[in-house]
Amino acid sequence: MATMQELYDARVKRVADAAQLIEPDRVPIVPVFQAFPVFYAKKWTIQNLMDDPRKATDVYDALYDHYQPDLGWDPILFFPSNYMERAGLTWFRWPGKHFDDVNTMYQYIEGEYMKADEYPEAIMDITKFMMNKWMPRSFSNLSGLAKMDFRNTMWFGHMGAMAAFSDPEVIESFQTLVDAGKMLLDWFIYLGEYQAHMKEKYGMPPLYAGFAYAPYDMIGDSMRGTVDILTDMYDRPDELLALIDIVTEFAIKDTIAGCSGKATPYVWFWLHKGVDEFMSDEMFKKFYWPSLRRYITEVAEAGLTPVVYVEGKYNTRLEYLTEVPAKKCIFNFEYTDMAKAKKALDGHSCIMGNVSHFNLAYGKKEDVVNEVKGLIDLCAPGGGYIVDSATMIDDAKPENIDAMFETVFTYGKK
Repeated sequence: MATMQELYDARVKRVADAAQLIEPDRVPIVPVFQAFPVFYAKKWTIQNLMDDPRKATDVYDALYDHYQPDLGWDPILFFPSNYMERAGLTWFRWPGKHFDDVNTMYQYIEGEYMKADEYPEAIMDITKFMMNKWMPRSFSNLSGLAKMDFRNTMWFGHMGAMAAFSDPEVIESFQTLVDAGKMLLDWFIYLGEYQAHMKEKYGMPPLYAGFAYAPYDMIGDSMRGTVDILTDMYDRPDELLALIDIVTEFAIKDTIAGCSGKATPYVWFWLHKGVDEFMSDEMFKKFYWPSLRRYITEVAEAGLTPVVYVEGKYNTRLEYLTEVPAKKCIFNFEYTDMAKAKKALDGHSCIMGNVSHFNLAYGKKEDVVNEVKGLIDLCAPGGGYIVDSATMIDDAKPENIDAMFETVFTYGKK
């Protein structure tokens, strides 16, 4: 019988081979589980895990006692509610505070956290803008940060900056940061402990080194909102492009610094607004792709492996994906036609996906078996394919998840 270290090493190699377009001993399976572990374990609720993150050990152990993916999630998707409450997070809604249903997954609420006329401020000094404007708008208990300014502290300017620390609102904001920071540190320590537990008990590598987003999406998701950034492409194109360049620069440096040296090299890029339905090819080529291409390329060249989670459809964007370094990226597709993806990226990049969530949640076992076999037949020849669900798994029939795993473990062997 293989030791846990041998299982761990085999899984690391299996996924690495697929990423490099080498046919592994078996097609890897790396499902993106979200709420499903809670529903499967039936011991705690989503609210329980957010209120007391260490309860997630029971939930994920129940999952991994039964399912053995080649890379696994730790409980990072269940954000701790204590720091969100303490900081006064304005753009999240979660069970126990906003929802009566204890098993409702948290929801993100878009807003205009940077006004249209504030582009020049953000372009001139993104750090000052984030501290004085974005943070107070995003966290109701950090309003005192609006009174802080370190830009003009040279010579005797430091006196004004220091004097601001006497303001009660500033003091309260800094106490909030201390409290929230300690809560987050406790959570990060637990996640590290659970990753070590995954290795020791299950021989399972973690699925991620870190997370990243398209620079366009970083501005659109968290600063301008979808509708506003789409109109900015017409009303403020030069300002938008200038801010994208600034965001791209620090995002690349921070990602490489934060993800290098981790147990696995996978940096998950979550793409949102570049889908076929959201913008024209002309706009994609001008606003979305150049910064994302640079981001992916520099992360890959730093020795990390971008896993580009392509939400929506990219049927008209596939040719662009060949412009990043070959055999160094994984493209995980949700609704993109996998035959088109295989044809476009064959010999260039590993593809991943996209077992229908509808089949997993509502279909019959044979539907899942047939779909997984079809995807393996289509995508696995020549290497470069990893099985995953089309979307993050919440509601699904356990017997259908069983069928997905069993089919990979038998039909997916070399």
